[in-house]
Amino acid sequence: MSTTSAEVDAGRLRIDALDAEIMRLVAERTDLSEQVQRARLRTGGPRIVHARENDVVLRWRDQLGRPGAAIALALLELGRGRTS
Repeated sequence: MSTTSAEVDAGRLRIDALDAEIMRLVAERTDLSEQVQRARLRTGGPRIVHARENDVVLRWRDQLGRPGAAIALALLELGRGRTS
């Protein structure tokens, strides 16, 4: 195996490890978001706070550009998906 091939393999392994960590963090964020939503609903608050969601999208967009906004929207959708 050449050095370049070994570097590619090592890089891919690291990417896979990072992906696994990102997925774990997304699951943790989703669970926490659902907990916050349930608490808000118990106190008579709205299911969705649009101003808060807009802040989240803007923060991600400011950091990562247009793709960051798409990531934020996906995270928000995950967080509001399972709560009844």
